[in-house]
Amino acid sequence: MNTPTEQLHSPVLAPGDYTRYKIILGTLGVVVPLLVAVLFSFPNLFRIPGAEVKFLPAVNAVLNSLTAICLLLGYYFIRQKQVLRHRAMMGTAFALGGLFLLSYVAYHSQVASTHFGGVGAIRAVYFFLLLTHISLAVVTVASVLFTLYFALTGQYTKHKAIARWTFPVWLYVSVTGVVVYFMISPYYT
Repeated sequence: MNTPTEQLHSPVLAPGDYTRYKIILGTLGVVVPLLVAVLFSFPNLFRIPGAEVKFLPAVNAVLNSLTAICLLLGYYFIRQKQVLRHRAMMGTAFALGGLFLLSYVAYHSQVASTHFGGVGAIRAVYFFLLLTHISLAVVTVASVLFTLYFALTGQYTKHKAIARWTFPVWLYVSVTGVVVYFMISPYYT
């Protein structure tokens, strides 16, 4: 423990061999994006006839909005050196992100992808946002997990270094998720 923060705030996980946590988080960082890729590659694999999931895109937008708010509050709290409030907001953002991912997979396992019907410049804007959102979401999964790992294990210097990249990307993914929802929602059937 080198920095004043590290001296004041002990790690959430007891000191020791963190190999198990590295394996769990590393596996999740690879497996989650792969499962989503399988879902989109084989859409009928998980279909349950009659499943009612049409409300989930709106739920996903709410979850993304709340995640973005928690991220901003977490950033604010850490800038104010309110570490416990920062932890609470970031933990809440992580939990909301997990709920979002479950809801997202549940929806897309049951419903075919909606095609964007806009034309002209708005079409280019939509696809730019969608492609950057998806690409960065894949990266965000692993980045968030490693940022969380460093926080939980009290490696605050490493946590801070990776959080500088994770925070803006995660915030972008959360916000663009909401924007993409509003852009595509008129075309839901």
